[in-house]
Amino acid sequence: MMRFKISITLFSLISSGLSAQAKDTLAEKMLLYQLPNGGWGKQLEDKSTVNYDLLIDKNLLKKIKATGDDHATIDNNATSREINGLIKAYQTTKNPQYLKAAEKGIQYLLSMQYNNGGFPQYYPNTGLYRKQVTYNDNAMINALAVLYNAAESKNDFDAVAPQLKEKAKTAVQKGIQCILKTQVLQKGNPSIWADQYNEITLQPDKARAFEPVSLATGESVNIVRFLMIQPVTSEIEKAVKAAVKWFKENRIEGYSYNISKENGKAVRILAPEKNSVIWARFYDVNNNRPLFGDRDGSVKYNYNEVSEERRNGYSWFGDGPEKLITKEYPKWLQKNGISE
Repeated sequence: MMRFKISITLFSLISSGLSAQAKDTLAEKMLLYQLPNGGWGKQLEDKSTVNYDLLIDKNLLKKIKATGDDHATIDNNATSREINGLIKAYQTTKNPQYLKAAEKGIQYLLSMQYNNGGFPQYYPNTGLYRKQVTYNDNAMINALAVLYNAAESKNDFDAVAPQLKEKAKTAVQKGIQCILKTQVLQKGNPSIWADQYNEITLQPDKARAFEPVSLATGESVNIVRFLMIQPVTSEIEKAVKAAVKWFKENRIEGYSYNISKENGKAVRILAPEKNSVIWARFYDVNNNRPLFGDRDGSVKYNYNEVSEERRNGYSWFGDGPEKLITKEYPKWLQKNGISE
């Protein structure tokens, strides 16, 4: 009898070992944080930030389970980060739960896309500026990058179900058409892109009080990069060339923008510096003057007039376009046999 019990125990151990799936600690947390609609939030119901470094105890698990679909977003890399992470974990572990969750996330991205090809910052939450077509913080481009990888079986996305790949291809093409439609025209000439747009009219719109209607350089750089990995069409070529031309014409020479510490606080400093080139974060959509928004909703054209809190609490300049126009764009021209 004892021998029989031992045999059963050994059989159970062997069986459980064979059936158990390999697990990835980070991916397991991502599974817990995934919302019922397939997306992920950047915050929990109590407004605390999603932080995968935290150990999940009973209290945190309770907060996670209390967070509803209204928190699902593509802002601050949410959802795209998790889909990419789960796909990577699946390639390492072959745990089908990770692929299933990633595919559910892809389906969420497909469900949130507007018919015009744009993506809102949140879905299904439509409060305030959350329903706007949002390039801000690369939200829409991050979503399109996931769908592009799925559609083209790139970057470990080859395991995604064929029907999702087909839907992703359609979504990417719709997204590209939205990008082309939203490139801001100045006296009929394409420039770059705004941070966010009205979801119906596709006209540039404001978001938070310090994010006025404006051209957005950082986001536009990544829009151009996304266009440059697509098959070249006359429309894409025109859009890329126009954006690069705009970047070249609106750079700010002889200044640097750095962060230093003063009394333990981050201080952002705009200062003269020979041979340095930067761009403002925002430019006026009509005359390309650098502009700066403040907490009270006012728009300033002089950086030094911005409140101290917003000067140091927001990044107002950057050098992101430099690599694009000096290295990536020339390579793109050469690769595709395009003359400048």
